[in-house]
Amino acid sequence: MQYRLLDLGIDTERQRVTRGEDVLPVSGLSFRLLAFLLTQGDRVVGFDELIDQVWAPAVVGEETVTQRIKLLRQAMGDEGRQPRYIRSVRGRGYQLAAMPRIEGEPLPAAPRRRWPWWLAVGVAGMFAAASAAYVWTHRAERTPAPDPRSPLLVRASYYAAIGQRDNNERAIELYTDALNEAPLDRDAMLGLSRAMSARACLYNGDRDDVERGLELSNRLLAIDPVRAAAWSAKGYAQDCAGRIDEAMAAYARAVQLDPADDATRASLAYLHQEKGLLSQALHENLSMRGDGSKVRFREVQIGRELELLGFTANAQMRLERSFRLYPDNVFSNLAWPRSLFLQGRFAQAASELAVAQGRNTPHVELDLLSGELALQRGDRVTAEAAFHHAASLRPLASLPTTLVGIYGPAGVDPAWTAERIDEFNHQSAGGTPWPSQYLELAILELSRNSKPAAVAAINRAIDAGYRDQAYLQVSPLFIKLAGDPGFAHALDRIAADVAHQRAEVLNASWRPPDLPPPSR
Repeated sequence: MQYRLLDLGIDTERQRVTRGEDVLPVSGLSFRLLAFLLTQGDRVVGFDELIDQVWAPAVVGEETVTQRIKLLRQAMGDEGRQPRYIRSVRGRGYQLAAMPRIEGEPLPAAPRRRWPWWLAVGVAGMFAAASAAYVWTHRAERTPAPDPRSPLLVRASYYAAIGQRDNNERAIELYTDALNEAPLDRDAMLGLSRAMSARACLYNGDRDDVERGLELSNRLLAIDPVRAAAWSAKGYAQDCAGRIDEAMAAYARAVQLDPADDATRASLAYLHQEKGLLSQALHENLSMRGDGSKVRFREVQIGRELELLGFTANAQMRLERSFRLYPDNVFSNLAWPRSLFLQGRFAQAASELAVAQGRNTPHVELDLLSGELALQRGDRVTAEAAFHHAASLRPLASLPTTLVGIYGPAGVDPAWTAERIDEFNHQSAGGTPWPSQYLELAILELSRNSKPAAVAAINRAIDAGYRDQAYLQVSPLFIKLAGDPGFAHALDRIAADVAHQRAEVLNASWRPPDLPPPSR
């Protein structure tokens, strides 16, 4: 379709903007933004709608929209203070400064003659009426229904959905204000529960944040015990607290109550992945009831499951694409450098990790990977600094503290090591640790040169569902076990189970079409 906006001609099929004979440098995301605004007439379009229609499935903030509007204006020669084409509406969004019109088919050449004035007015009136009907009909179709929630909750939900630390803090403030105004507001309880858990899980918060999230979800369930979203919030809090079995039970209950809740289904799939149920997790992530692309971490999870199942090329394609598309997603930033590390591509992993660390999504796992890469190249000083930074980000996390104690300049203190091992065994006796947590026990045993005990800890991890054979082979934290028969047997255990699950995937009716055909 071709539009006319004042003196600009816009060809949406060719993605071309012209002013007279000049072609303006409007392309890519800027053209998509302009094209969407053209479909809205001169209606004010809010930030949320622009993000949903132009940027989705990427999750961005208002600042990104503002910056793109600035670039679009520059390309069109527009001025923000005296706009000709795009006007900002304070606190609401943007609108075109003039009503665009659709250019019709050119009329065939004919002798020029003057129409009677009454016919000209009649034809103009018909076109004006048709245009008005078209614009107002489509405006009504595209205008979202009023949101019944309070403005505080609307803005809190917006900030919480962006997936960035500062915006999550804004959401917490707004949800708290909403809950202070209405202490029994269920949406406020739900939103604050998830935001508090996210602070701990994604943005290096502490145990108090998790417990606050759990307390709010339990309070909501006491009022509304069949609300699926409340069970999902409880599962998220238990997930962030490291209580994997409790989290799985809550997520499963949420999915049972609301089978269309794809986000919770993906969370449950992630825990199945961590428990070693790779085929099941992949199937769940591929079996979304709605638009799976809107589930923020789904693509990373699918890539990780394919990686663990040995479909390295397919996993690499997904993880690298996610790394490029979602620079604000901490898990995308971690998954791609870690995948390169697992393939033994250490220099490239370090390069991509540097990119990830420059994106302002700090996370303890990024620093741990940085430390392991430093150890791999023999740089203990840099490794110690990375482990120290990880420990400072999340002081209550156990593994960073253990690595600081082992790789610090003072050397390993046998009494400290024995105390850490006793503490781990005591805590694991009172609950079900995540499978990967047993690897910390193996690292502690290796620090006092007890290979049999380290292998026993790795076997406990495998029993609990740990399935990352590549990491055990590549990480410098386990280099002392190279050539150990017991360690080789443990790796064989993982390989046998993964081969079985890989065959399940290849022979399943739901197998991804880009996987290689099953061997006959």
